[in-house]
Amino acid sequence: MAYSAAQSPALASTAKQNKKRGIPLFVTVGLVWIAAMVLVALAADWIRPYDITAFDLKNRLALPGNPSHLLGTDELGRDVVSRLIMSIRVSLLIAFGATLISAFVGTLLGFLAAYFRGAVEQFVVMLADFQAAMPFLIMALSVLAFFGSSLPLLICLMGFYGWERYARIARGLAIAASGQGYAAAVTQLGATPTRIYLRHILPNIASTLIVSMTLTFPEIILMESSLSFLGLGVQPPMTSLGNMVGYGREYLTRAPWIMLAPSFIIMLTTLSISIAGDWLRDKLDPTIS
Repeated sequence: MAYSAAQSPALASTAKQNKKRGIPLFVTVGLVWIAAMVLVALAADWIRPYDITAFDLKNRLALPGNPSHLLGTDELGRDVVSRLIMSIRVSLLIAFGATLISAFVGTLLGFLAAYFRGAVEQFVVMLADFQAAMPFLIMALSVLAFFGSSLPLLICLMGFYGWERYARIARGLAIAASGQGYAAAVTQLGATPTRIYLRHILPNIASTLIVSMTLTFPEIILMESSLSFLGLGVQPPMTSLGNMVGYGREYLTRAPWIMLAPSFIIMLTTLSISIAGDWLRDKLDPTIS
């Protein structure tokens, strides 16, 4: 009895720590879904049952559950599952590429503003304010309508979405880090500014930037879906989630599965990334006990 009484505080403390370190159920489900979407995107060429342009006119608008077409077909007899798999690949490719471009451009401008200060800092802040004030969807529609739509152009264009957030975060955190002792110490040792920012300041603010990327990623998916829905995003014969939604709206009453399947994927993917981003923010925030 004395043994269990002596051990109970330690056991309670261990259980509390395990509970604290555990991943919540919703976060686990979200991470599993994200991993599944990435695997589908990587293995799209091997797991899709048909080519996305293959017609099966005998099974036009086939209902879901058809042995040959599990999620049905569209009005041309194209398999919805195959098009959905390729759409996941294209949408994730755009979102990943655009998020990396946005983070790189914003962080670079933020570091330049923090290092040079003065006129350079004011110019970067002015650009960030201008970007935040301009409706990005209208600007994207104008660019795509003028230059035409292609996948590289779409990725680069989406890469300018949200860069001002990274610029503000990188600038503020770099200025704060520069005033701390470790930055001054390596400066006295003769380190170059590039080494200071890349080897010392960037690793210390990387967690905040990563969390910002998890928040921007679902927004870019939704933005790409909006552009494709309006007909200025991914162009046929290529397909994306937004492209499928925009295409399926014309058959919403006759064949709702054409639109509902990609809409469901968009909703779950953006929700999962948002939940994972909130959890990651809490885990990386040292102020939260």
